[in-house]
Amino acid sequence: MATENLIPIADLFEAHLTVSELDRAVAFYRDQLSLPLARILPERKVAFFWIGAPGKAMLGLWEAGTMPMSMSLHVAFQVALSDLHEAPARLQKAGVQPRDLAGLPTDEPVVLAWMPAAAVYFRDPDNNLLEFITMLPDPPRPDLGVLPWSDWIRRKTTAV
Repeated sequence: MATENLIPIADLFEAHLTVSELDRAVAFYRDQLSLPLARILPERKVAFFWIGAPGKAMLGLWEAGTMPMSMSLHVAFQVALSDLHEAPARLQKAGVQPRDLAGLPTDEPVVLAWMPAAAVYFRDPDNNLLEFITMLPDPPRPDLGVLPWSDWIRRKTTAV
């Protein structure tokens, strides 16, 4: 049953991931993804990073206790389209494998045509699924499913 929104939600401010080794995770997010470190609270085994300008959005990394099982979570980072096109090469240069939605290695973004949005996926050292995503100005095309960027562009130019 639909009800009136008490408070309209405008955007995602904060996301948290569980990591197995906080120092290793901090190095990945700080050094390979270049997120600015906001604060580390060693007594709580947590680190916070700013996403974009300080105060705009935050990512928290929490070190989990030792256990035989692991958990994989997902966070998507909004990026500019020009940066998204460079992401596969930059990730590879940093030793990170870019992937498509099916988890297969790729050298180009994929398009989720139902939105439409373009995205590149990759994993952090704890196997959390990370995504760079850009909304596209085109009309949604749910009939196309998920397709490589080159196929999306080819379909757009042949549809004109």
